[in-house]
Amino acid sequence: MIRTTLFLLFLLPVHFALAQKKPLDHTVYDGWQNIGQRSISNDGKWVVYNVNVQEGDNELVIQSADASYRKTIARGADATITEDNRFVIFRISAPFKEAREARIKKKKADESPKDSLAILELGKDSIWKMARVKSFKTPDKASGWLAYHLEKAIEAPSRNARPAGNEKRITDSLTHVIDSLKNVISAMPKKKSNKDDDFSEEFLMTDADGDEVTPSSADAGSDLVVRNLKNNEQKTFRFILEYQFNEKGTKLVMEQARNPKDSTSKPHVLLYDLTRNKLDTIATSGNDFKNFALSDDGEQLAFLAERDAKPKDLQKFYKLWYYKSGMDSAVVLVDKATAGIKSGFTVSEYGAVSFSNSGKRLFFATAPIAPPKDTTLVEMDLVKLDVWHYKDDYLQTVQLSRLQRDLQQNYMAVYDLASKKVNQLATEEIPTVFQSGQGDGDVFVGTSDVGRRIESQWTGGTVKDVYAINPADGSRKLIKKEFDGSLTPAYVSPTGKTIVWYDNKTRHYFAYDGDSTRNITAKIKTSLANEENDSPTDPSPYGIMRWHKDESAIYIYDRYSVWKVSPKNAFAPTILIGGRSTRTNYRYQQVDRDERAIEDGQTMLFRTFSDLTKKAGLWEYKIENGKYKLLALSKDSTVSIGQVAKAKEASAYVFSKESYTNSPDLYTVVDYGAAKKLSSINPQQASYNWGTAELYKWKTFLGKTSEGILYKPENFDSTKKYPVLFYFYEKLSDGLYGYQAPSPTPSRLNISFFVSRGYLVFAPDISYTIGHPAKSAYDYIVSVAKDLSRHKWVDSKNMGIQGQSWGGIQVAQLVTMTDMFKAAWAGAPVANMTSAYGGIRWESGSNRQFQYERTQSRIGATLWEKPELYIESSPLFHLPKVKTPLVIMANDADGAVPWYQGIELFTGMRRLGKQVWMLNYNGEAHNLVQRKNRKDIQIREQQYFDWLLKGDKPAKWIVEGVPAVKKGKDWGLDVVN
Repeated sequence: MIRTTLFLLFLLPVHFALAQKKPLDHTVYDGWQNIGQRSISNDGKWVVYNVNVQEGDNELVIQSADASYRKTIARGADATITEDNRFVIFRISAPFKEAREARIKKKKADESPKDSLAILELGKDSIWKMARVKSFKTPDKASGWLAYHLEKAIEAPSRNARPAGNEKRITDSLTHVIDSLKNVISAMPKKKSNKDDDFSEEFLMTDADGDEVTPSSADAGSDLVVRNLKNNEQKTFRFILEYQFNEKGTKLVMEQARNPKDSTSKPHVLLYDLTRNKLDTIATSGNDFKNFALSDDGEQLAFLAERDAKPKDLQKFYKLWYYKSGMDSAVVLVDKATAGIKSGFTVSEYGAVSFSNSGKRLFFATAPIAPPKDTTLVEMDLVKLDVWHYKDDYLQTVQLSRLQRDLQQNYMAVYDLASKKVNQLATEEIPTVFQSGQGDGDVFVGTSDVGRRIESQWTGGTVKDVYAINPADGSRKLIKKEFDGSLTPAYVSPTGKTIVWYDNKTRHYFAYDGDSTRNITAKIKTSLANEENDSPTDPSPYGIMRWHKDESAIYIYDRYSVWKVSPKNAFAPTILIGGRSTRTNYRYQQVDRDERAIEDGQTMLFRTFSDLTKKAGLWEYKIENGKYKLLALSKDSTVSIGQVAKAKEASAYVFSKESYTNSPDLYTVVDYGAAKKLSSINPQQASYNWGTAELYKWKTFLGKTSEGILYKPENFDSTKKYPVLFYFYEKLSDGLYGYQAPSPTPSRLNISFFVSRGYLVFAPDISYTIGHPAKSAYDYIVSVAKDLSRHKWVDSKNMGIQGQSWGGIQVAQLVTMTDMFKAAWAGAPVANMTSAYGGIRWESGSNRQFQYERTQSRIGATLWEKPELYIESSPLFHLPKVKTPLVIMANDADGAVPWYQGIELFTGMRRLGKQVWMLNYNGEAHNLVQRKNRKDIQIREQQYFDWLLKGDKPAKWIVEGVPAVKKGKDWGLDVVN
């Protein structure tokens, strides 16, 4: 007896602590943290990451991989670790409150708080800062250089952010003298700059010792500062609009605007040689320079320029310009009169400009010459009319949605720098072209759905013709007609000599090598496409992992494994790695951004996921003595694993791990050691009643086995009864170990919030029978509701349902099929499939027919073939059966589900005298975007469910509504006593 008493007394503090934990409320959202951008240094010794709050000031953490050093920077963001592992360069955002206050006061852009730039030498504490920096760049594959672009100077420039170290402060009087000298110099005749020129005062603004001088005001462009990180020397270039390093950090190209204080000045294109400290003027004069491209080695530069048009000209013609080291200045390579440019076409100002990896090819784009605008037309006399024609490629709504894209339509072309020839690769007939070999491949791939686009109205996609295109001469060969399947740039071999595609009808992969086409997966009996497909369309393939570098093999996924396949059928397909026997899938993780193919002996990283346990893992695949070996980086039993990054020059990884009970924190693994935890976000969670997540299995009414996630409060007591909320959207159980941060969601159920406040939440998996989506939802959701009701701790009289979009229509369907739910909430539901079938998804302009015939709505037939199936799954036709109160969210700017579907549902229930409310967040999208609206809907969801499922007093909006005359004055959130 004494022992029992002591044991109970020992337990009391535990129960008391749980009882004392607070439930989550709506004030907790803003400060709840998550891990944002993260990176690891090339040597694996340093990790930099952001800890972000939902609303407010974030922080940047700079930490050693062994966790022995840590420095936190308030408001730090967009960090870059230099290639030599010496520095981290980052932006310091303006304080959130100050920026918000400026928006409230509608301050001009120049008067609003600005960001700063900061540099920290890793392992040290001092930080170099510069105020009013709008952007910065470093070379992608080199260290030692930084360029930062300053905001335009204001009337009284602030001097509280100055370079540190040996750089001295320049006094206001000295600045005035130097600025005066600049103006005098800028008015003097200037010699033409060439490759041997040193810095010219026309371009620079530095003092005699190279120290920075506060910039003077300019109407166009602002100061760009180039900083040598090795010795802290700086050079400032004035009136810069755009700038760009080459990858290897040897050159910097800049577009310089006119000096607004010098009427004789002209715009320039400048090229700064960082290794020689020399400046070249590449081009002078012109109206517009854009789309700069440097070859990797910096020896070549290309850009577009329009130089000749007068202000009143109605047409402007761009030309492709080119410069190579050793040339005096840039020259025109291509214009509308160049051989190879189709008559009536010109160089497109919207097309990308780029060099191939070797620098031997220069890519640009052409476009039809647009007719000049007719200035004789008077705007007020113009008829505003859309003409819908049954032969149009796209519906008018689609055309209007993609109007800007169509106005900027352009077609890839290439200039061969050796032969000096232009070859047109893409055309109006073949608009899409994939490069291969980073632009150096022997064969490119073209696809065309021209003439077949009308059918996308009901299929959601189109069949295409596939072409092999020779970039050396622009010739093309049709290799697959009316192709229906998957083909992306990843399916093309590194050289382009072999093209692989997946065919939807045969459900196999085929390879074309220039001579013939062959089925390369015929001997694989396992499905290579979605095994769980339950929609009336062909299942999509699991996809391709990578090519082998020598093109002897291609690696192809099935549900669980990776197959090594010969594109020439030189050997039988074999499994590289897989886990079908344990229902564990393996997926390759690219950790080298420059990787294009798998090489012999390469160490590969795989993420694993078990369909049975929902556990995740990270494994390295290494070849030792001719056999592969798996080394576990993370095989925790109760975690989900997030984004992974690897050090370029070391066996060091950084990744996040999370579970429902633990925030996603960062971990490092170095040389296969134990995972070391770096971060510990959201310590405040320990003060709140949180919860648990467990896998729950049951059998449906039709005898099918299914599973879902059951969330329980942390202080769950099996002797009590709990109200239950069901939240659903197809299949959710794979998220068993996902962290559910308490945040104002776009309109789905805020699971952790309701669990903390004493609800059970269940998220079931649903599989569908084609043609009967409503009956399928009923079979799964109602069956699990009845199954859960067997437990004494479930309050079966107080159960509610909530869903958004596809989940929303299922909510609306269920309330017409059962009265076992006491409260229902449907976000963006479809009420009437017969009217929605012909409706428009306004965001894209596309018709909704494809959804019902081929995809998510799963009817599998046209409205005229099986109208009874449309009516069967349309809540509108069954509303007299509804007994459950329903809240609808239908927003008037919804681009996916037309909001009149919500109106049909609301007015139908209103006509029948049912309890129904509709929330229309003005100007909002399918899922709420504005945070203020997200917060509002979370409050209303809590008030609604607490009223019906817990017996709380209702809010005014529930009892009385909110009349239009009170809109913006009274939101109806007060509780009615």
